[in-house]
Amino acid sequence: MVTPDLQERTDHELLKLHQDGDAEAFGELFRRHKDRMWAVALRTARDPEIAADAVQDGFINAFRRAGSFRGDSAVTTWLHRIVVNACLDRLRRIKPTSDITDIDPADARDHHRSVEVRLDVREALDQLPEGQKMALVLVDMHGMSVTEAAQVLEVAEGTVKSRCARGRAAMAQLLEPA
Repeated sequence: MVTPDLQERTDHELLKLHQDGDAEAFGELFRRHKDRMWAVALRTARDPEIAADAVQDGFINAFRRAGSFRGDSAVTTWLHRIVVNACLDRLRRIKPTSDITDIDPADARDHHRSVEVRLDVREALDQLPEGQKMALVLVDMHGMSVTEAAQVLEVAEGTVKSRCARGRAAMAQLLEPA
């Protein structure tokens, strides 16, 4: 059970308490942000198992490296960066086991337009360069500001803006009806 005192603390205060040895402070950070980090990981990896492992890896890394947090960004931005990097690390380690070009991702009996659109968007996202895809996922799907996305991706804000613009233009072309 989390004490009311910890629930009232800011994320920065909780991280500082954790750094100072408070055994419960990081647990409160985890409780507050686990769902958001899960959503980021799932959107990044698009596989629940990989996402779950990446969230676990991310929080373990954050727990261990809390001393590296400089405090010049939000704690959530720092956590996002760690979880996204954990996802990318896990995805880089996976080798394709089969050729997916022969697989139809949509069930032929499924006539729900929203499912078709979602699959089309995912397929189009998969065709984008990794930088553009990550910028679009963070800004357009997770609603992060350009500043927050730049901190998570460790690039300049202008880079995020240009990646989003190029990614949106490419998506528009890819999703254009034939």
